[in-house]
Amino acid sequence: MYKIAIAGASTLMGKELKEVLSDSPLAAANFVLLDEDQALGQLDQVGDEVTFVQAIDAESFDHVDFTFFCGSEELTRKHWREALRAGSTVLDLSGALDQEAGVLVRAPWVGAEEVSADLFTPAVVPAHPAALALALLMERLQAAAQVRDAAATVLLPASEFSRAAMDELHQQTVNLLSFQGLPRAIYDAQVAYNLLSGLGESATASLSTVEGRIRRHYAALAGRRLPALAVQAIHAPVFHGHTFSIAVELERAVDVAALEEALSGDHVDLVLEDTDSPSNLAATGQNDVLVRLRLEPGERNAAATSRFWLWAASDNLRMAAHNALECALDLRRLRPQGTVQ
Repeated sequence: MYKIAIAGASTLMGKELKEVLSDSPLAAANFVLLDEDQALGQLDQVGDEVTFVQAIDAESFDHVDFTFFCGSEELTRKHWREALRAGSTVLDLSGALDQEAGVLVRAPWVGAEEVSADLFTPAVVPAHPAALALALLMERLQAAAQVRDAAATVLLPASEFSRAAMDELHQQTVNLLSFQGLPRAIYDAQVAYNLLSGLGESATASLSTVEGRIRRHYAALAGRRLPALAVQAIHAPVFHGHTFSIAVELERAVDVAALEEALSGDHVDLVLEDTDSPSNLAATGQNDVLVRLRLEPGERNAAATSRFWLWAASDNLRMAAHNALECALDLRRLRPQGTVQ
């Protein structure tokens, strides 16, 4: 029987993680829900266990086996060492710790990683879900032929940042339709009906921070096995879901059927018809990455190709929660079993 703490339990990520844990091998654990002032005292549930959201104090992490940090980066930085000192395994979904010494970026779904966690690993950062989706696709293609060049544009939703970002996108949309001023506390820019590669000077959300995190996490997962990948992040006026436009050039031409077969498999759902094109809406609630292979216009009827596009979509929150769960299950081997005398 494990004891699991979720810090930032009332956030979007915290709520998604609770749903995933409720239907997992860890569902029978004892759960402690922790958060900051605005969520304290709220009644919440994980699996069949009903509990209250509690404030974080010096004793919050006592006898906790796993602590998932799902809130802000500030919350993680403030409390993660307290969890470590209490003997808890730390899993950071906020991404705040990915440049801390000894902290590993992990994604058990992607191949055999070159560096594994051990008893001296201070914390684990489950890889950003966009980096995980890109690594899955590049790994599948690499099995078909060596990738010469690849570049990805990642379209980010408002839920990438916070519930407050979603609320601001919603209110901007309503205000534009009624010819009113736009709230700008989060973005300091018009994001409704707009695509942006950068936000306002006073924005509390940061596209460059997320873009840098995707690059670092992909590089950590790729190691020396997967191809280098150019990444650009764009903010899209949607609430949920990552979408990807990926240009790929292989070292040699490969049968299109072989490429489609290589892409198919666990955690990747190949879409064969344009009418079922991957989208952020289609990916909602899905555990897999939806992907469609598209050829250059002059090669639409070609049997083989070395240059093509991938259009893909995934549920950003669901992918992140499942990856965190897989990391925790992988780390169980490092937890003491039974009673230590």
